[in-house]
Amino acid sequence: MTRRRELTIGVAIVALYAVLAIAAPGFFTRGNFIDLFLGNFPVLLAAMGATVVILAGEIDISIGSVFAMCGVVSGACAVTGVPLAATFAITCAAGAAAGAMNGALVAYAGLPSIVVTLASMVAVREALRWVTQGAWIQDLPASFQWLGLSQGAYPFVAAGVTLALQGVLAWSSRHVSAFRSIYATGSDTEAARLAGIDTARVKWAVFTAAGAFVALAAFMNAVRFNQVPSNAGIGLEMKVIAAVVVGGAAIGGGRGSFGGTLLGVILLASVGPALVFLGVTSYWERALHGAIVLAAVTIDALAARRSRARGTVVLRPAP
Repeated sequence: MTRRRELTIGVAIVALYAVLAIAAPGFFTRGNFIDLFLGNFPVLLAAMGATVVILAGEIDISIGSVFAMCGVVSGACAVTGVPLAATFAITCAAGAAAGAMNGALVAYAGLPSIVVTLASMVAVREALRWVTQGAWIQDLPASFQWLGLSQGAYPFVAAGVTLALQGVLAWSSRHVSAFRSIYATGSDTEAARLAGIDTARVKWAVFTAAGAFVALAAFMNAVRFNQVPSNAGIGLEMKVIAAVVVGGAAIGGGRGSFGGTLLGVILLASVGPALVFLGVTSYWERALHGAIVLAAVTIDALAARRSRARGTVVLRPAP
């Protein structure tokens, strides 16, 4: 089913771009594609972490708040003169710590992940507002902006980092045994536990990893600007989860792929700019996003229903 979903999303992307090629050829410019990438690669980085969480059968809706917190941490470190490498390490540690806290409450306290991350989303956002008093981090040093590179070179570095991580995760999900534990935990937690998998440790680890990916996204996004907003990331969690689900991940866990997540991000990221170039009001963007997510979930539900009608057991395939 995952392969079919990837093929379907790929066909949808090709169809969308074919329409644009005919009706709005101005879409296909180097500058537009660079802007499209820079505006959405943080979403893809965060979605990589969210994919791991969803594969394990959990959900994280604190992504936007953690993204804002990590961006502020990056900016604050840069302004106080912390070297770039140390700023990167501190930011990733902050994100991983936030994820680890969520993971501990889910894995070891047995609390529902949607409740834990909802509370975390509100708590982190309000704490950040109290600490910063709503002020943005300004006067970022030149050595921090664009990673100390030129503005023209940065997109290539960002693309290299993003594609390298995407490739490593896609390969690891098929060949590394730790990922089999994640898929097994998401498919059936009790069966995985009886098979000798430490499911609590798996769930704690995926939340920790997801926090680190959000921190990486925040850091890579923060270096693009000369100031860091303290209210960044509002609505980011919805974009990320939508992309993962559209990409074929089962919201109940146990099925999905990083290739599918990449295609989901590309499709959803292309809708808004496509509407602009086609002369359609951008207010339709969220409506179309919702329709795409609803269609993806409906397809999954119908496929499962057909399988039950045939009297077969639905097995989520290993990666």
